[in-house]
Amino acid sequence: MCEIKNKIIAKSTEMFLKLGFKSVTMDDIATEMSMSKKTIYKYFSNKEVLIEEGTQVVKKKIRDLMSAVTQQNFNAIEENYEMRKKFKEIFQAVDHSPAFQLKKHYPEIYKKMMDDEIKTYRTAFSQNVLKGIKEGFYRTNIDIETVVEFYYVILFHINENTFLEREATVLELKALEYHTRAIATEKGIQELEKQINNNIKNEK
Repeated sequence: MCEIKNKIIAKSTEMFLKLGFKSVTMDDIATEMSMSKKTIYKYFSNKEVLIEEGTQVVKKKIRDLMSAVTQQNFNAIEENYEMRKKFKEIFQAVDHSPAFQLKKHYPEIYKKMMDDEIKTYRTAFSQNVLKGIKEGFYRTNIDIETVVEFYYVILFHINENTFLEREATVLELKALEYHTRAIATEKGIQELEKQINNNIKNEK
């Protein structure tokens, strides 16, 4: 992929996430990049194509983040909180929930993106539960498939229906606590309280 095309994707994705997928126009992108709109259309036939390319960039960034966190020596509960921390860093400059924006204004792109990502997220959630059971933080008698499904549905309901990213972040943390308490052992509850306290300290 040529350098100019990469730069257009990177800058437009940054603008889409910050200002909203619907509100940013091709004219806005051209002005921001000090180039003609004709140059942008040379690489992207319309705005929808550019948005779809942008979602691929975001997906890769998220997958790389998840991979980097799971490769570190965190326990299962610590791993989940570290994951949420990294997600917050990625979207800290975002005002509106990207998932909410896409679902509302570009449902076909949103559906395609989520169809691609469902397996990735469910696999990650399942691996975390198995890891936690092995470490003694999660109970051995839980139905892993049901637990993963519940947590997946809660998280994506939050992102699909919460307009502001900062509100989504707060709700995601509450959902993580709810999820963890539902499956944790006594040892796991102690680790959960530790992570909650650490998170509170980091917020101050």
